[in-house]
Amino acid sequence: MATSKTAFDKAATRIAEGTHGDPFDFLGMHETGGELVVRTFQPQADSVAVIRAEDGTEVAALPRIHKEGVFAGPVGKAGRPFAYRLRVSTGGRTRDIADPYRFPPILGEMDLHLIAEGKHLRLDEKLGAHPMVLEGVRGTGFAVWAPNAERVSVVGDFNQWDGRVHAMRFQPGCGVWELFLPEIEEGTLYKYEVLGQGEKLMALKVDPFAFFCEQAPGTAGIVYDLSRYGWADGSWMYQRGESIKVEAPVSIYEVHLGSWRRSTEEGRRYLTYEELAETLIPYVRDMGFTHVELMPISEHPFDGSWGYQPLGLFAPTSRHGKPDEFRNFVDRCHQAGIGVINDWVPGHFPRDPQGLGWFDGTNLYEHADPRQGAHSDWGTLIYNYGRNEVSNYLLNNALFWIEEYHLDGLRVDAVASMLYLDYSRREGEWIPNKYGGNENLEAIEFLKRTNVHLYGEFPGVSTMAEESTSWPMVSRPTYLGGLGFGYKWNMGWMHDTLSYMSKEPVYRKYHHDQLTHTIVYAFAENFVLPLSHDEVVHGKGSLLGKMPGDRWQKFANLRAYYGLMFGYPGKKLLFMGCEFGQEREWNHDAGLDWHLLDDPLHAGLQGLVRDLNTLYRGEPALHSLDCEGAGFEWIDTTDWEKSVISFLRKGRKPGEVAVVVCNFTPVVRENYRIGVPQGGLWRERINTDAGLYGGSNVGNAGAVIAQGGPHHGRPHMLELTLPPLGTVIFVPDSAGA
Repeated sequence: MATSKTAFDKAATRIAEGTHGDPFDFLGMHETGGELVVRTFQPQADSVAVIRAEDGTEVAALPRIHKEGVFAGPVGKAGRPFAYRLRVSTGGRTRDIADPYRFPPILGEMDLHLIAEGKHLRLDEKLGAHPMVLEGVRGTGFAVWAPNAERVSVVGDFNQWDGRVHAMRFQPGCGVWELFLPEIEEGTLYKYEVLGQGEKLMALKVDPFAFFCEQAPGTAGIVYDLSRYGWADGSWMYQRGESIKVEAPVSIYEVHLGSWRRSTEEGRRYLTYEELAETLIPYVRDMGFTHVELMPISEHPFDGSWGYQPLGLFAPTSRHGKPDEFRNFVDRCHQAGIGVINDWVPGHFPRDPQGLGWFDGTNLYEHADPRQGAHSDWGTLIYNYGRNEVSNYLLNNALFWIEEYHLDGLRVDAVASMLYLDYSRREGEWIPNKYGGNENLEAIEFLKRTNVHLYGEFPGVSTMAEESTSWPMVSRPTYLGGLGFGYKWNMGWMHDTLSYMSKEPVYRKYHHDQLTHTIVYAFAENFVLPLSHDEVVHGKGSLLGKMPGDRWQKFANLRAYYGLMFGYPGKKLLFMGCEFGQEREWNHDAGLDWHLLDDPLHAGLQGLVRDLNTLYRGEPALHSLDCEGAGFEWIDTTDWEKSVISFLRKGRKPGEVAVVVCNFTPVVRENYRIGVPQGGLWRERINTDAGLYGGSNVGNAGAVIAQGGPHHGRPHMLELTLPPLGTVIFVPDSAGA
């Protein structure tokens, strides 16, 4: 008996100290010595009694058996367990509560098995905080993966953030800790207190599966019920794949929700998701964009990271409202015919102490070796893609956004940093793979697996890779050896053309190849042409500021550049503010300078982008073969002396053709001849020098009749007037223009 009592006392002490790794072995109702006993830890209580749950009848008062608040005592005969509650008295106030330690596990055997194997595809339904009813009692079930912890507890205002009170049950087969907390309601703030190996107490951790989080600087998770939203976008969901396929016109408006526009009142606060739905959606629709791409919407602690260092991968940022309010924003985008793409960041995560780093006292999510597990450029940690549970966590996150928020695609950030073990590292700062190469084999497998599952379960979605190297077959199917993405950003096109446009026109003829070389690889991938936030961030200035010349010439250059972009093969992406010529570089702490639209030059540029979108969407020649070589032909690449290029765009059907001619000097080119494939009337559908856009109105009076050729190896010829620093796009009248 002495040994038994000693063990009992030690267990009670460990409960009181918060070092007991198996609280269900001690707390709750147990049979011992022919009796039922109930044990509970209530550090704030003066007294505790056990009452029957069915009628509130008091069964027994529990004596205090440890000074820190462990109460225990007999409540009946063995073999007669019953549902009970605890009557807790503190400072003269009495309340009846349910005991978390009388409830069974919340995870089933199959869940535990799949989690252990790293093959559970709906982890978000099992891990995290879920309002539920268990054995007739309302509450919240909590579950978190922390296999190397000695103890994990749920903490919040409900237990004075005391990690000793609600220690969780450990499932050793899969490393998950779980606990049902009765009467914990939606809206409750919570975190996890983790006791690492050697009884080292970690900083309080935010739930990796938190569905809603405090707005910064707060970092707690918030219990939220995701089960009640009623979607109204059925028509869109039925056909959404049509809007993003390679044959479709895809024109993307990239947005940072926190700085697209700010409230004019209340300290220039963020707009809510509701306010964004009322303002952003009509604007995007009016401008003719097909999709909006949101810079990372996942919760992030630091505004200046723009969302690219997320802590709450499963939580849309609370800066603009609640999760269902974000759902409503997406819903209304769809009802307006606009797709929604989210920037997704599986490449790294921040070191904030409340985050994933050193989560259970070990390198759980990250590699232990900094040569594999840390980005020196960004000061962040790298996921260990070779650990099944980690790659499964990220895969589940991708599936979660598509399933729960009806997103139409994911643009995957910094793919190059994932593919290469030596990315931005000097010799000796990286570890080769098992074959001695610099390819990150585990990350490659993760990306392939993610794309296979996304396209397999949600055929209408698309993934896009921000990949800045010449890695082959990024946007080719995995069964052909590709990475399985739908699209890849064409960083080479962006770099070369921006470099060309930034030069004074007098020097451009010496760099003509920057315009022509990009077509060599234009169809190696399914490309998106990106003029993204990366080109207007701190130190880079605005797109307008990159253009040479006086103010008029800057606008003319940018208009001509946009004409080239919309005529060139590839889907389109334009960062917010670039459509009207934001003059200062982007500032994430302020809204765009919408007052600039009072200036005719800015308003004219905006009007051009609207008309380019309209033409791009309406003319199959400009989009249906964006990703196939059959949709493009050079007319003339050799006129470097005049800095003029001309090319044909073609659709799938006969007669679907457009001519694009760009003059990148301020000199008007009269009687400029180009060969075309057919005769008749050709309508000037776009002239970036038109007066309504702020140009000098030099052009071709809206149409030109083709003359007999041959010229440039084609049977007919157009004799054009090329406007200064202008792009013109012609479509034959027979095409239904």
